[in-house]
Amino acid sequence: FLICTLTYVLSNDFDYKLKPIKLSDNSYYFYGKEEYFSKENGGDIANSSFIITKNSVILIDTGSSQQYGEQIKKQIESITKKPIKYILNTHHHPDHFLGNSAFSSSDIYAAEFTKNEIEQNGDLYIVNLVNLVGEAMNNTKIKAPNQVLTTKTLNLDGYKLDILHLDGHTQSDIAIYDENTKILYASDLVFYKRTPATPHANIQNWIKSLEELEKIDYSVLVPGHGLTSKTKEPIKENIAYLNYLDSTLKSSVKEGLDVFEILEKPIPKEFESFTMFKEEFERSVINLYPSYEKDLKK
Repeated sequence: FLICTLTYVLSNDFDYKLKPIKLSDNSYYFYGKEEYFSKENGGDIANSSFIITKNSVILIDTGSSQQYGEQIKKQIESITKKPIKYILNTHHHPDHFLGNSAFSSSDIYAAEFTKNEIEQNGDLYIVNLVNLVGEAMNNTKIKAPNQVLTTKTLNLDGYKLDILHLDGHTQSDIAIYDENTKILYASDLVFYKRTPATPHANIQNWIKSLEELEKIDYSVLVPGHGLTSKTKEPIKENIAYLNYLDSTLKSSVKEGLDVFEILEKPIPKEFESFTMFKEEFERSVINLYPSYEKDLKK
């Protein structure tokens, strides 16, 4: 009976059907679905990327479960036999770091705030995702970063990356610019054609960070959610959305509107094509509106 049960569990691994998309001769990304967590997508809702260097592989974010991380590993191994020696966790949201536990021998880099959040609250994220995602979370454990990012450049086996220490989407957001390929890995500072998620956002700081990213002369931008782009459009549309969200919340406080009245407002035409507008705008209003009301009373 025990053997049959074990076989059943092993054969029931969630299949993410991952396919690496080529960005340059040595760079790839995995495109996450523009959805919220569900049992159907197994938590595959964010982009992960990897860079093949002379001696090793650098992985940027590891996804939302150990099974996702294991399947990323297999996909990378189908392209190169070089070891995945380095991982960068861009921030502390679970769709970006819970795959860490699939990588037993990799150095994992993150900002100090991100490292602390993963250590202190990682288990809570797992519990939450088990409820949302189900069996895809089997065997997922917390593996915290073991290296703290403090410098503006990182040299990994002779491969140099620029590290941008920013914030706004969370209290600490790392973006990575690869001067070798001119690819900008913007993580969740940029959502492309997908409505930004704001559970830990500081909108004004986020806009400032986007303005910094806009100055970079990149050839390809890899957002945290959504397809890649060769233009500045993703950054501009994120700034426009965040300004819209900010101005809507401020004007609603002055007008004395409640949450339900705000949510009845029509969707502006420029954001109609965004995936998940209704869900994310509602979450943002519910999460952020109390702080706007509080600020007005000061």
